[in-house]
Order: sequence, then C-alpha cells, then structure tokens
Amino acid sequence: MKLSLPGKRTILAPDPSESLNGITDNDICILDHIEKILEISKKYGIDKCLSRGKNHLDYVTEKLHINPLQAIIFTHLLNQGNDSYIKINEIAESLNCSNVKILKYGSECEALVKMKIIRCKKDSDGISYRIPCNIQESLIKYNELKPEKNENLSIYKLFTHFKHLFSERENSEYSYESMKLEILDLINQNMHLLFCQKIKSAISNEDDIILFICFCHLFKNDHDDNIKFYQLEFMFDSVLDSMDLEAELTNGNHILMKNNLIEYTNSNGFAYQDTWKLTDYAKKEFLKELNCDIKNHRNIIQYKKISKKKMYYNSKEASDIQKLITLLQEENFNKIIERLESKGMRKGFACLFSGGPGTGKTETAYQIAYETKRDIMFVDISDTKSMWYGGSEKRIKEIFNSYRNLAEKSDIAPILLINEADAIISKRKEISSANDTIDQTENTIQNIILQEIENLSGILIATSNLIQNMDKAFERRFLYKIIFENPCTASRKEIWQSMLPELSDNAALKLTEEFEISGGQIENIVRKIEVDAILNGKELCMENLIQYCRNEILNCFNMVKKIGFGA
Repeated sequence: MKLSLPGKRTILAPDPSESLNGITDNDICILDHIEKILEISKKYGIDKCLSRGKNHLDYVTEKLHINPLQAIIFTHLLNQGNDSYIKINEIAESLNCSNVKILKYGSECEALVKMKIIRCKKDSDGISYRIPCNIQESLIKYNELKPEKNENLSIYKLFTHFKHLFSERENSEYSYESMKLEILDLINQNMHLLFCQKIKSAISNEDDIILFICFCHLFKNDHDDNIKFYQLEFMFDSVLDSMDLEAELTNGNHILMKNNLIEYTNSNGFAYQDTWKLTDYAKKEFLKELNCDIKNHRNIIQYKKISKKKMYYNSKEASDIQKLITLLQEENFNKIIERLESKGMRKGFACLFSGGPGTGKTETAYQIAYETKRDIMFVDISDTKSMWYGGSEKRIKEIFNSYRNLAEKSDIAPILLINEADAIISKRKEISSANDTIDQTENTIQNIILQEIENLSGILIATSNLIQNMDKAFERRFLYKIIFENPCTASRKEIWQSMLPELSDNAALKLTEEFEISGGQIENIVRKIEVDAILNGKELCMENLIQYCRNEILNCFNMVKKIGFGA
C-alpha cells in the first residue's frame, strides 16, 4: 500500500507480510527483529527498508540507542562477520547497493565506532569494520546492549583489558588518543587497586602514564623484560612523536628513567641503550598485587618433584654425564663462574644432548636437575611455532626473557631445557624467492637463539635427534656435547631385568643379543605387557616378548622413514 503526501516523496507503509507472523510479543527478541531487517533490506534496499521495516527498526533503535540507518548497517555487519573484519565493499554487496552509495553512510559508521558498538580498522587495504564479541554476547544474553562494567576489577582483569586495548591499537582499531582515554578511564574507575593509586600519585603526564602501563603490560602479559623500541612504535599516530620518544629513551632523558621507573637493560655490567625494562623498584612498588612469581609457571619443574631414577649408560656417556653433574654442583659451579668471569670469558653453560629417540636424553636432564638441586624451565619447541609472521621470533625472545627473570629470582641457577631442538639448530636456509618469507623467519629465529646462547648467564640443555643436521654456528656455542647411543649389551640386559625382575638371565641375554634397541623402546614393550596382563590376563612368555620387540622395531622404522630421519 502506498501513501501519497502532497509535496513529499512517496513513502511505503509497513507491509503486514513483513511482520513476525506466529510469534507473540513475549517471544520476540532483538535477533528476530534484526533478522527481519536483514531480509527486508536485502530485498528492497536501504531506502525502502526504512519504511517497510519500520516496526522492526523501531524496536532495534530503541534497544541499541541508534538511528534507523545505523541499525541497518549494524544488521549487515552482524550477519557478515563473527568477530572478523568486513570491508566496506562487502557491506555494499550485502545491501545490494553501489560502493559509492555506502560511502554516503560513512558518518553513520563513524558514529557506531564512537559508541563502541563496532570497531574500525584503517590500513593500506582500506576501511573495514567488525562487531566485537562482547556486543554479540550482550544481544544474546540481555536482548539489548549493556555497557561492560569496568569498575572494581581485579588486577588480573585490569591487565587483561590493557592487553586487549594495546592489541586493538596495534591492529589500528583505535587512534592513540582513543586508546589513551580508554586506559585512563580504566585507571580512574579502579582506584581501589594499589597499581592505579601508585600510577596517579607518581606520574602526572598522561602520555607518560600510557608508556609506563605499556611497559607493565609487556612485562606481565608478554613476559618481556627486554623492550626494543619497535615494540612501542605501534602506539603513535605521528612518526615525529615516535622519533622524539626514542631520542629521550636512548639518551636516558625520559622522565620515567629519571624517576627510576624504567632503565636500560644490562648484561655483565654493560648497559644497552637500545633496550629498556622496568626497574626492580617499579616492579616491587607498582606490581605488588600481581603474582609475577615465575616459579608458578606451568613450564617450571621443581627439582623436588622429580623422581630419582636409575639410568643405564655406556661407559663414555656415564663418564661425561658424571663430569657434568660434578661441575653443576652449586659449590663447583660458583667457583667456575667466578674464574671464567675474572678472565673475561663467557660464563654460560650450553650443553647439547644428541642421540636417537628413547636413549634417555630428556630423562638425563631431569636427573641432573635432581642431583644438583636445580629447577627446570621446560620448553617444548613446538610451542614457539606461530601462524603469524613475527610471532615465533617474539615467542623465542619471551622464552629467554622468562629464563633470565627466573634466574634472577632463584638462589640457584635453574636449567633451561629445550627439548627436541632440531628445528631451531638445523642448518640455516638459503633464501629463495619461492619461500623467502618462511626461510627468512627461520633464519631470524636461529640468529636470535645464537645471540641468546652467546649472552647466556645460566645453564642451557638442548636435546636433539639429528646432530648431523646441526648448523656449524651452533657447534661452538655448546660447551658440552654428549652423544647418547643405544645401550651396550650389558646395559640392555640390566634394563630388561630391572623392568622385568622375573626374567631369567638366559631370557634377558637372548633378548639383549637379538634386539639392539633403546631403553625407551624396552620401556614401551614392558608397558604393553603390563596392559595385556590387566586387560587379557596374558602371562609373561618369551614368545610374546619377542613379538613385541619385533613390532617395536618395525614401528620405529616406519616412523623414522615417515618423518625423514635418515634413509
């Protein structure tokens, strides 16, 4: 039905067919109305939707406190993305209109951004938008937008907010000024926290507050205590502002440095004027409420929780391992460090344990930690693999920063154990045009690790299955290199009888002579025997043992071929 008004354009009255038939008022929710707005606007376009979808638009505009045009744009953004960015041309396509026409509504998008209902990203690819998860969750849970409460936060929740804000600024979703206002509001709304009280009393300039909080964020959320300037550049809208700050920090003239809140990083008594960190005073006074005790980290293994285990080695391995245990006893270790330091030599101990799977490399590192009363910071190298370019380099840096922090807080230097380090100590790649980004990233990671080992002040043990593929640059970095071989005949016999005490001398000798396998493989076989005894009631017999040994060798051979270990 059309209504003609004198002197006015023709306006379409709401069409009853566009109503929510069959749904009572009590059942209607905002998502039902949004769905109808989507349907009508796709069918008739924006202009006609303003009239045909008026009932639904009235509901949504009232709940979201926005105007009808904004409601239509919001509807299509909600339909297009799940916390992902939607380009302006995709919105136009969804609304079945030209890109030029949708640009007319840029001010409506900007208004939604200012209300924090949508996020905007402006980069070299153009302008794009997304709807944050908290907005979607609010619609589902409350049937309207309820502003997120940022008052009376815990210190941990506060730092989670900092992390999100810095991340959104880094993704160009906020201007510097917008981010600053958000952070300052968080501080003002949470003055019950000692951290916020200290900030307000100790730092008067707002930009200095943001810089200091960024340092605190990097220390707490990224475990980074060795900040390069490139990690701060994302905050600035102006290159000039960035250059001015870098000059102040490099020259040591920044007010935060003068007030003993940040300082140059240092190693062996030398300060580095291109890296900075929070001072011990700042950590102690401002971060009291945070549990920054790295010993509680999930990757820290306390020596007291390691079970003592009898290990079986060939004579050369046994001698090398005992020598390493002796020098890592605290009294001997301190004397050696003092002597090396007095002669201007590197005082870090980097050790490489190499050998086939199941030869006891990782367990030996545990037993050394147990014998020398040293905690272990365990690193699974697969955790450093990041899908984002630059992420792996950052993760490697975090590992060594975390280890330094742990060493500083420990009475006895801990062991940094990098397990299965083949991927990071292998021969460096030649950069090819086809795969240059990946190869460059891997080489960058290796350069970081080489430098970190060079500057190491502590104990590093790396385990590897493929020493023959190790880059030459790593060879001189490892002071001690121990090769783990499959146990000799005598050792294998001991291992069999230690795990299966009921095994006769003759049976143990037969297995030893017939199957040249590792201690780890023997353990696998014994575990399978125990499982069979429980599930199937099978008694231990030589025939089964031999078959298990053959299967273990076959499985190991297939795995080696599959993953490319030797041929």
